[in-house]
Amino acid sequence: MIIQLNSAGKRFNFEWILRNINYTFHSGKSYAILGPNGSGKSTFLQMIAGIISPSSGEIVFQNDREQLESENIFSHLTIAAPYQELIEEFTAAEMISFQGKFKPFLPGVSNEEVMEIALLKNESSKQIRNFSSGMKQRLKITLAVLADVPVVLLDEPTTNLDQQGFGWYLELLKKFSGKRLIVISSNLEREYSFCDDVIDVTLFKS
Repeated sequence: MIIQLNSAGKRFNFEWILRNINYTFHSGKSYAILGPNGSGKSTFLQMIAGIISPSSGEIVFQNDREQLESENIFSHLTIAAPYQELIEEFTAAEMISFQGKFKPFLPGVSNEEVMEIALLKNESSKQIRNFSSGMKQRLKITLAVLADVPVVLLDEPTTNLDQQGFGWYLELLKKFSGKRLIVISSNLEREYSFCDDVIDVTLFKS
């Protein structure tokens, strides 16, 4: 997968959040999008995800030399973010089953293994509304990373995770990243220290 931004920018009302982004992302590499709070990291990630459209320029998605329409890019990627909601009325088992129907998990990974990897084996019948913030975050990250898609996007992935959860996060990516395209939005070095390339969004402010 290749994601190419050509003079891409985003504004809300009359304020430009990001401008003149020229950058190309390639499968097999991991990238970190950096910047202080409010600098546009999440906006950058959401443009890559196709959640929001650029106000200027274009974003080109290419998979196996075939250009993809932006409205279809959702089937080729997953995203996990603190602002992302889970279905609170579902149990963990129901959420995993539901997600798997839309985005199947990596080959050989069963729903039960997803539960184990998320460290929720003993919580399978508990409604998500009764989960701690850390449990919800582990589930969101697990669903994103284990989806069988070429692009994984993570926005501030260790939010609500304790030190043990941080170690779990690193091991999860180490084991399951493969040759996919990984993009992490963060301002904490421990979340992205393994990334191949770093992008400072403050360079795209004018």
